[in-house]
Amino acid sequence: MSSREISILCNKQHGHVCRDIENLNATYEKMGLSKIGEGYYTHPNTGDQQHREFLLTKEQTIDLITGYKPELRIKINRRWAELEKLAQANIIALPNFANPAEAARAWAEQFEAKQLAEKQIAVLAPKAEALEAIADTSNTYCLRECAKTIGIRESDLIKLLIDKKWVYRDSDRKLQPHAQYVINGVFTNRTSPVIKNKNDGQERVFLHMRVTAFGLTRITGLVNKWRKAQQVAA
Repeated sequence: MSSREISILCNKQHGHVCRDIENLNATYEKMGLSKIGEGYYTHPNTGDQQHREFLLTKEQTIDLITGYKPELRIKINRRWAELEKLAQANIIALPNFANPAEAARAWAEQFEAKQLAEKQIAVLAPKAEALEAIADTSNTYCLRECAKTIGIRESDLIKLLIDKKWVYRDSDRKLQPHAQYVINGVFTNRTSPVIKNKNDGQERVFLHMRVTAFGLTRITGLVNKWRKAQQVAA
């Protein structure tokens, strides 16, 4: 296991982990034990510059983190178990610790592959959440909630939707969606409970326009296009 991965798992600065390893190596030397091998890696931010790291066996890793917090030892133990399972399944090959240069290259490749996978997950996760929101038809929103989510004034959003003929105001000045945007699932109308007029005794039911989760994504796209047009005009 590389000192870089240990620093990530233990939430410690890599330089501090290297310092602890140097102290451990001094103890190994006194006891006549093999010292922890040293290697180098490069980072995209620093070009071809080489940075030092250490490559530890399982025993050396446990020796190092024994003085750390118990929960950190558990994390390290679980990570070693994962590595051993992957090695047994021939998904990864544990490096040859007898050859520090070979081990350094192997760990660097695996470490970079892991970082790339984590970056891909970070990129795909919001998209997955958005797709889940689109598929969820149980959640609906009022225009005020939509405006707050998108980051636009409610009055500007209403004006944009009216100008684009997505909504209109009825005889009571209430906002109502045009039929085509109800059919395609952008808006839905919820009926209010029956309301009895105290003056004439007549009973009435009002329609309350709501935006679906799918509609929120469509409206967001509309607002983004409008913003770009505003920037071009400016």
